Amino acid sequence: MRRTSFGISIGLAVLSCVAAAQSGSSLAVAVTNPVRQEDRPLNVGALVQGGFGVTEQRNNFGFLMAGVRGGKVLTGNLGHGMMRGNFEYGVEVFPFWQSYTPTSLRQNCTYVTVEGSQEASCSAPFKIGGTFTGASITPIILRWNFSGTRRWAPWVQGAGGLVWTNHKYPAYGGPPANATGGIFIGSFGANGANDDTSVWNFTPQFGVGAHYFINAHRSIDIGANAIHISSASLGDRNPGVNASVQFTVGYSWWK
Repeated sequence: MRRTSFGISIGLAVLSCVAAAQSGSSLAVAVTNPVRQEDRPLNVGALVQGGFGVTEQRNNFGFLMAGVRGGKVLTGNLGHGMMRGNFEYGVEVFPFWQSYTPTSLRQNCTYVTVEGSQEASCSAPFKIGGTFTGASITPIILRWNFSGTRRWAPWVQGAGGLVWTNHKYPAYGGPPANATGGIFIGSFGANGANDDTSVWNFTPQFGVGAHYFINAHRSIDIGANAIHISSASLGDRNPGVNASVQFTVGYSWWK
């Protein structure tokens, strides 16, 4: 009887240890990846982003920017299986923003009346394009964080932002080839004095990425964004950048 009781006691002790180990393992998974928690963590980080244009006449555009990011998980974990996760609101600010574009020559032309007939009067050619410097803010980032694994937390997001550049972006126009019907036709289109873009452009975008958690309070972040750049016709012309692909590497602190 004593041996039986002793055996039962040993068995219960072993089961208790196994249960404790499983509980500890589950806790380790949750603690390492704070996205899996229900306490709706806050995160701030630094990031570098760069990429290139992918559409016609924009595939030789390059981009590079550096800045900071902040996000706050607004919900507990929702859903089931692979889709289980939570909703996060975020903001990104890039005080350093550059776009590298081809250069070309442009002339501004108008019609003048000479002895009763109209003739073209054009400025001397001047260079347009090159490097544009500015700053960007993305005040609306709507992100879905997947619960992921012990170390990885993937995400998808939609976002909208604004960029300011030190010159009207992108450059527009070229030397006129001919003049007919009051419109000057060049390599890039019309070339009147008011044919220009804007220093303000909007940046609607969609992205995917993931956090890799070094520990419960630190993560390395990677992402890829498809970004459209458009002035929404704030300028006289709106050639924009229909699509660019930009990749992000960052580091975040979680609380």
